[in-house]
Amino acid sequence: MASPYHDLPVEQWRNKTLELIEQHPLHMTELYEIVKQAWEDIFKSGIGSKPFKIGEDLFPSPQIMGFFLHELIPLELSSRYPQVWRPNKSADEKDLVYAPDATFSIEIKTSSSSRNIYGNRSYAQTGSTTRKTKSGYYLAVNFQKFVANISRPEITQVRFGWLDHEDWLGQAAATGQQARLNPAVERNKLITLPLGKE
Repeated sequence: MASPYHDLPVEQWRNKTLELIEQHPLHMTELYEIVKQAWEDIFKSGIGSKPFKIGEDLFPSPQIMGFFLHELIPLELSSRYPQVWRPNKSADEKDLVYAPDATFSIEIKTSSSSRNIYGNRSYAQTGSTTRKTKSGYYLAVNFQKFVANISRPEITQVRFGWLDHEDWLGQAAATGQQARLNPAVERNKLITLPLGKE
């Protein structure tokens, strides 16, 4: 599939992103609310028979907090629209599947970085054997991690937009395991939610 940004200069990317967001069947206000709800649910939940509370008894790593978000966001949306949205069922599907038209399915990325999001090395490899397309709609969530002076981490940024496979840049080292986005891509192809916040 050709990129919707094909032949567009950088200064026109943001308008194209807003156009793509407007075409998406999910209302951005609701998507933002779902992200916030998923985050709150992490802290409301109890683990084990006691039960133990995250933020009181347990202080998970950013990877685990990201995993919770990654799982809860699709579950929350699918509980609201069970015949329309669902979590992925196979490796070739996006994280959040829009049943009527997979074009609108969403890949979820989370990070405890203050602004950036990252992918694994396969995102920057053109010859990757993964069956999942790396181009399409993305939900990017940044959050604080547990540190000594933060007793209750918060979501710091929620963004939505469209990324193409070619937007991901691999680490220079052959053994690098991470892919990143250049600042122009993050600025213009991911829009902060709620809309108008920037």
